[in-house]
Amino acid sequence: MAFFKKLKDRLFKSSSKIDEGLEAIVEDGGVEEAAAPDPEIVPTPDPTPAPTPVEMPTVSDPIPEPAPVEAPVISDPEPVSEPIETPVAPDPEPIIVPEPEPEPEPEPEPTPRPTDVATEEPVVATQEAPETVAPKPMAMPAAVAPVSLVDAEPEPDQPKRGILGRLLGRRDAAPVMRRTLDDDMLEQLEELLIAADMGVDTALRVTANMAEGRMGKKLSVREIKELMAQEIARIMDPVAKPMPLYPQKPQVVLVVGVNGSGKTTTIGKLASQFRAAGKSVVIAAGDTFRAAAVEQLQVWGERAGVPVLTAPEGTDPASLAFDAMTKAQAEGADLLMIDTAGRLQNRGDLMEELAKIVRVIRKKDESAPHNTLLVLDATTGQNALNQVKVFQEVSDVSGLVMTKLDGTAKGGVLVALADKFGLPIHAIGVGEQIDDLSPFDPEDFAAALTGL
Repeated sequence: MAFFKKLKDRLFKSSSKIDEGLEAIVEDGGVEEAAAPDPEIVPTPDPTPAPTPVEMPTVSDPIPEPAPVEAPVISDPEPVSEPIETPVAPDPEPIIVPEPEPEPEPEPEPTPRPTDVATEEPVVATQEAPETVAPKPMAMPAAVAPVSLVDAEPEPDQPKRGILGRLLGRRDAAPVMRRTLDDDMLEQLEELLIAADMGVDTALRVTANMAEGRMGKKLSVREIKELMAQEIARIMDPVAKPMPLYPQKPQVVLVVGVNGSGKTTTIGKLASQFRAAGKSVVIAAGDTFRAAAVEQLQVWGERAGVPVLTAPEGTDPASLAFDAMTKAQAEGADLLMIDTAGRLQNRGDLMEELAKIVRVIRKKDESAPHNTLLVLDATTGQNALNQVKVFQEVSDVSGLVMTKLDGTAKGGVLVALADKFGLPIHAIGVGEQIDDLSPFDPEDFAAALTGL
């Protein structure tokens, strides 16, 4: 949950873009509707009637005693005062109070406040009465009926609201803007999703599913967000898969991508997580044409506590990959992560160099590389679709990692990639810290993207 909160906080650009767009769409032709008021709830009377306060003798008057029985308990009983209105007849057996005659209606008393009824203790309970005599519950007078809680006058300077609103202290909800779902609204929703880099085909599919069975209904911004998040999560759920681990040692992980996509940073974060899981990891700095890349990878290796294999500047990266596999096999490492130089997908010579690295690795192990991760920069937008297509043809990409989601207003490209290619999305990054990489969760991503 901590990472989801961070994802929501850092995807503010994507969320605010969709938020503003949806609000504008609903306001364009929408109508304000009053929110449902708090229901008036009349409390159901307690099936057990509460005892009626009975006028008791003053403190100076003696407490009436029961009539003496055959074996009196007290040798010298006090003189019995005048009995109360309800006579008690003695029985030869243990004393049982018979059913009393209906008492006259007590004098009307002022209507008590709600707090008086709820907190007032029956006076009978405080008097010392004989253990065998129990007061009989009386019927509740009409003046003390619970309906007085609803009919009581409100406090000054307070609006009169239902009992539920008064108990919870809630104020009346603000009006909600709703718009009827029609063809014009669907077209505007499609344009909004296309502007968020979701792609034409994916945008059409999402809006069509949202409109199924809902045409002509009035929807609010919140309801549209929920429908949109549901459809996005449905598209991305099949591709949300962690990177698989195999018993083969070393498991070779080749990391590819264009310049500046975040390959080196992603390798350091993944190495840290694998090491924390108890795996031994070795990193090979395959970007031998840029000295800064090797130094950056060494810094990340120190942070993760993982050794980094390097070679002199200008060394053939395929030769370094072969030597790294040999050393990783000798040391019994669980994983070997090979960094590669960034290359644009339209540079045929550089893409051929990547294909050479794959061929050399397979001379050492026919099943290698066991994972080929393509690191994509979310800020590239629809260009990421072309990158996936070309890199998949050259290096047989097995999974995706999306970075820099915290720096784009168009996070919908990840939805388009899932819809078009169906490649597993192993992780997403939303920062530069070593823990800012997490397994991809479609529901969390959809909620953060739509601003829920």
